[in-house]
Amino acid sequence: MDTMGTMRRTHYSTALTTEMVGQEVVVAGYIAKSRDLGAVIFCDVRDTKGIIQINFNDECSAETFEKAKTLRTEYVIMAKGVVALRESPNDNIPTGKIEVKVNELKVLSKAETTPFEIKDDINVKDDLRLKYRYLDLRRSTAHEGLIVRHRLAKIARDYFDENDFVEIETPILVKSTPEGARDYIVPSRVQPNRFFALPQSPQLYKQLLMLSGYDRYMQIARCFRDEDLRADRQPEFTQIDIEMAYVDEIDIQTINEGFIKRAFKEVLDVDVQTPFMRMTYKDAMENYGVDKPDTRFEMKLCDITECVKNTEFVVFKNAISAGGSVRCIVAKGLADKLTRKEIDKMTDVVKTYGAKGLAYTRMTAENITSSFEKFLTEEEIKAIREKTGAITGDVIMVVASEDNDVVFASLGALRLAVAKKFELYDPNKFNFLWVTDFPLFEYDKEEKRYVAVHHPFTMPKEEDIDKIESDPGSCRAKAYDMVLNGVELGGGSIRISNPELQQKMFKTLGFTEERMQDSFGFLIEAYKYGAPPHGGMAYGFDRLCMLMGKKESIRDVIAFPKVQNASELMTGCPDVVEQKQLDELYIDLIEKK
Repeated sequence: MDTMGTMRRTHYSTALTTEMVGQEVVVAGYIAKSRDLGAVIFCDVRDTKGIIQINFNDECSAETFEKAKTLRTEYVIMAKGVVALRESPNDNIPTGKIEVKVNELKVLSKAETTPFEIKDDINVKDDLRLKYRYLDLRRSTAHEGLIVRHRLAKIARDYFDENDFVEIETPILVKSTPEGARDYIVPSRVQPNRFFALPQSPQLYKQLLMLSGYDRYMQIARCFRDEDLRADRQPEFTQIDIEMAYVDEIDIQTINEGFIKRAFKEVLDVDVQTPFMRMTYKDAMENYGVDKPDTRFEMKLCDITECVKNTEFVVFKNAISAGGSVRCIVAKGLADKLTRKEIDKMTDVVKTYGAKGLAYTRMTAENITSSFEKFLTEEEIKAIREKTGAITGDVIMVVASEDNDVVFASLGALRLAVAKKFELYDPNKFNFLWVTDFPLFEYDKEEKRYVAVHHPFTMPKEEDIDKIESDPGSCRAKAYDMVLNGVELGGGSIRISNPELQQKMFKTLGFTEERMQDSFGFLIEAYKYGAPPHGGMAYGFDRLCMLMGKKESIRDVIAFPKVQNASELMTGCPDVVEQKQLDELYIDLIEKK
């Protein structure tokens, strides 16, 4: 193998243009493909920017030509030559009109046959790709996700800096506090039987920074949660975290709309319209069944409880008498496409969310078929038609349950499944909105107490403050989520800055005085020394990168992601450690039964 010697790369692949024909250049990278045609050898060289074709023919030395014959995929090379026009252009790549006619070649590193081909459209199991992630990342589509991530981080820092934010790092080793998801725990060697936690967010520290006189804070922050994984979750993730003093909800929303507008313009050349639409949590649930609605298409939920309030149909009757409801969506014009077989598939969707079944009425031009109308009176059927506005060509799909949460979740998921299946929205459209006025508390049936919907430091709406102790279930929060196409990009709230009000919150959440002081005493103490009104929000940075990069999973925008069981296949972590390390931490291992 050769050394670089005095040869140095002069250009990345995509920097070469037709205007440079005749100019001598040096390119470097991996051999993506090699084609030996006898008198001429063509190779595609892949670098971090793209692909350039290099050409070996009778104009190069015999030594160079013989060396070119040895080239195989993933060999690392450096080649000096002259830019020339290709005889057979390739319009599929930016450099497809030119090539480099090589006169000097250096093979810097040879490569064994890779476990899978390094190309964009591979059909390989994720586990294999992630085991050899360093090979997977060579693919241009993998590069794209990380380049979007890089650009977005730079835009965030520039934008918030220009708006007087200061980036301040907060600790990674922190105090474990109650509420929220499960912490990752780190044992202390120097303080036996004491533990740090890895931060789920910088929440407490950024509030304390507001009390420290920093009016505007931001951080691209690493966060950790020990929870079950799915496509858009990782045990370690990144937030764009901000906090502002002397503001209300509109101030925070406006500054963040400005960031999104700039990011989408600079990364995607998309003009985002501001201000974003605003929708209350109540309206989102009643119309879309979820607190992060996709508004690119209609098909809103319709409450038909009143239409069948006196029905003898046992499914509807039992749901209503138990305090639940009967609601539906109408798939306009889909009666011919939503066959019985397709409706059965949709039934599986709603059952995933707790529904016992899916009732339907198909109104084709030929006839009307229904799974439930034979149990209703003519008046009830007529009332449903009028309430839903259903006409020939439509399908009414109904969920009934004594638990309204099940009704909302089932129909919300069904609505999305139908829209995706039948392509009812433009995938290139970006619909942003703010969902506001979230509940302050929700009742945890397992713990038999109220818990905070966002976190214990969220300010209630002024008109609901008097109900915190007497009627917590009806309290609304000064909280808001930014939603894009049915995905929550981030959320935040105005914080409680009054120590007495904060103690009321803790009391409603079931904290004893001792637990309150042990967990949050430092924060309660800090608020006694003067606290400006403040609030903020945090974006799921990985999720934002995923959506802007048009990727299917946040794994595609994280260099070395974890898999379903929170392990990293490439390095094999988590792994065992030496007994000496365990002894230093006073840890005894027990065998899991």
